[in-house]
Amino acid sequence: MAEKPAVGLNDDAAAAKDAVPVSRTKLAGNPVLRMLGLPNLRLKLPSRNWLIFLSVTGSFTTAVLYDRYHKRKAQQRWCNLVSHIAQEPLPSTAMPRRITIFLSAPPGDSLRAARDHFHEYVKPVLVAGAMDWDVVEGRREGDVRAGLAEKIRKRRRKREKAPMRNVDEDAAEEAKDGAPEEAEEDLVQALRDTAGVKEYEGVQGDLILGRNTWKEYVRGLHEGWLGPFKPPAAESATSIDTPKSVPKQSSFAGDAIPKSNPAADSSAAESDPQTTEASDRQPQDKQDNAEEKEKPKKATQTPPYISPSDYSSAALPLSAPDVLPPSAVLPFPHLLGFFNTPTRIYRFLNRRHIADETGREVAALVLASHVRACTAKAGFASSTDPDASPWSTAPQAADVVPIEKGWEQEGVLEGEERDWHKSAWQVRSGDGERVWKDRMVIDARVGDRMRRFELGADDEERARRDDGVDTAAKGVWDSVKELMGWEEDTSVKGWEHGLVEDDSA
Repeated sequence: MAEKPAVGLNDDAAAAKDAVPVSRTKLAGNPVLRMLGLPNLRLKLPSRNWLIFLSVTGSFTTAVLYDRYHKRKAQQRWCNLVSHIAQEPLPSTAMPRRITIFLSAPPGDSLRAARDHFHEYVKPVLVAGAMDWDVVEGRREGDVRAGLAEKIRKRRRKREKAPMRNVDEDAAEEAKDGAPEEAEEDLVQALRDTAGVKEYEGVQGDLILGRNTWKEYVRGLHEGWLGPFKPPAAESATSIDTPKSVPKQSSFAGDAIPKSNPAADSSAAESDPQTTEASDRQPQDKQDNAEEKEKPKKATQTPPYISPSDYSSAALPLSAPDVLPPSAVLPFPHLLGFFNTPTRIYRFLNRRHIADETGREVAALVLASHVRACTAKAGFASSTDPDASPWSTAPQAADVVPIEKGWEQEGVLEGEERDWHKSAWQVRSGDGERVWKDRMVIDARVGDRMRRFELGADDEERARRDDGVDTAAKGVWDSVKELMGWEEDTSVKGWEHGLVEDDSA
């Protein structure tokens, strides 16, 4: 019988090691989590790649949320400042205040960008103040200029020809000239006058969005008040009295058209059915062509009635008011291009500043409590010859002489031109006017009549006071505590809690 091999101490130790179960903590994890039915989650630091990903995404998300929070807060501050106007009663026989808004497509982009900017930053404050408005939009360069100039010319016609003609005759003539919308507006105004509905007697005002729209607005003001009622004779003659092209007839003898035989033609037409069908279709084709000619063509942009070089020689009409409607110019930063991505990201994370500045200007327009004149600064230059001898006894002229006057309107939002697309500066063949590219020209008679809305110091102080704290002096930690609801009562010291008697008891 074979003997069993002797079991050594080393073999017993190995067997005992295999028989010992794994540590309970490593096998089952935390018993509390096991009883709750939760998985065994081991706490450890994430890897290097996860740390990079979480830090980048978390920082960007925090910056976006922080900017969005303060953007809404800034808009709410200016909405609260003008909200009392919406609570004021309005008589049934009075029209609400109506302002005019001018929007234009930025260089290199469509009109949708301007509309989105208006709906996001401007419209909330206007709605809070119960404002009514008309919009003049421009899809291409010069549309705002043409629309404003035509609006001013229509106003001048009414003021200068009102004693000679009535509203019905004007409406009939405008409808005859192809302006049904203007005729409808005149008829509506006549019905309002009959019903005794009065227009708003206070300040109306204009709102302009962006530097490009501002340049067209200034050009349209000058064209409307200094230009004539009708376009120049040369342009009207070329656009209206254009002779139609007449087909030329050949003068060669071989090209003479032979005379046709009626009998032979009639017999050939009866024998050929295709010829009969073609002759039947001719009247119908002529009728379709006549209908296509009768369709109105798409309206094109009205050419300028006066050039900036003719402002000084033009006469200001007697119907021109002493003060033009005040205006509020809003910033519209719009930057395109792949290489400008870092700048665009920075602006995206700081939209709260645009909301605050835009809301401040719109609130000044809605309140209309402070209106100031546009300033004009005259530069001076020395009239003394620098090369002249100081010991000369010749009489010298005045030390300084005034040079060209600089207007405030020329420098409004001038920094936005650096962000314009390169297409705004390119020279294209056949361009008539380049309002965006040309230098702004201000006539003294129009520039002195222009006004700007301004927010008073008391209104701004009230807006900051109602907001609770000055956002300019508040730090990041204070904003986080306000956002999380960690505001502390600093009126009572920490060691005095429980020692102050409750007065309400």
